[in-house]
Parts: sequence; structure tokens; C-alpha cells
Amino acid sequence: MTGDSSQKLFKVVFILGPPGSGKGTCCHAIQKNHGLIHLSAGDLLREERQREGSEVGALIEAHIRNGTIVPVEITCMFQAMRAAGDSAKGFLVDGFPRNQDNLDGWKRQMSGKVDEKFVLFLTCPTDDCIKRCLNRGEGRSDDNEESFRKRIDTYNSQTLPIVEFYKKQGLVREVNSGRPIEQVLEDVERVFTEAGF
Repeated sequence: MTGDSSQKLFKVVFILGPPGSGKGTCCHAIQKNHGLIHLSAGDLLREERQREGSEVGALIEAHIRNGTIVPVEITCMFQAMRAAGDSAKGFLVDGFPRNQDNLDGWKRQMSGKVDEKFVLFLTCPTDDCIKRCLNRGEGRSDDNEESFRKRIDTYNSQTLPIVEFYKKQGLVREVNSGRPIEQVLEDVERVFTEAGF
């Protein structure tokens, strides 16, 4: 993207919820049904962490293991969005912004480049989230109950205030994801259809 004001703004929907609330599952369904590009902050960080020669891989690993927030400067989110180009119909930004630093960095770097449509906020009981995470079987270094509880504590203290920030702007669409997946996806589909996607 260039600074040309005639260029269209990237349409963005933030997908927020605790670890294990079904963000990835919902994003895959939305991508399939509506053609939006799924960008997972966590997946992008894990890719960067594993990339040979990454200058920030060890730092990312330490933050992920400790269940803490990776500094906004190394989220890799912005590079991935720009790489997709102007033809992208829109983006599902999964698991971001996670805290005030992320939000401030986003506003600073993406102001005038994006059209924030809304936040899809998935709610799910903590024990259900942990059970789902433990059953994923992805073999990640952070796939253990202690890490999940730390991540949920971090989410509660740092991400929920971001949801509140958007709620005050009338931009939050809440879906209870602690129910059978068919019901969840039906509600998610309704949210996106009503939003004109």
C-alpha cells in the first residue's frame, strides 16, 4: 500500500475471545463462506519464531511460554496484511489486539489504512476453553494446563479491556461459543451476513 488517499481501506474484523473459545474454527468458516483472509496473530508469531535466522524468535518463544503478550513491534501482523494487497475483500484479524500496547500500535501504524467493521467477541467458560486447548493435540510448547491458565489470566486482565473499548463504540458482536459448534457457526454467519459480508 502507498499513501495514495484514493486507495480503498482494508476492511477488518477483529476476532477476540479466550484461548480455546473457537476463534480459529470460526475464522475458517467465515473465510470459506465470505472470502475474507484469516490472519492469526498467534500463527504469525509461531511462524516467525520457527523461521531460521529470525532475530526475534527466542523473544517470541519466551513470551509464548510465559503466557505474556509479545511486544507490538514484532507481531508481524502488519507485514502480512500489506502482503495480501489491495484486492483482499477483507481480513479476519484473529487474536488481536491483545492489549493496550497492541491497540496503540495498531492505531499508530494502520490509521487511515483500515476500516474497522466490528469485533466478533467469542465467550466461553474457562474450563471448557482449557479442555479444548488440551485436546487440540498440536504438540506446541505452550500446550499444557499451566500455560493455558496463564494465557487466560493474561487475556482477562489485558484483552477484555480492549473488548470494552470497542463495546463503548458499539462495535462488538458477542457470540456464546460454549455451545455446540453448529449453533455457534449459525450465529457467527448471521453476524457477518447482517454486516454486509
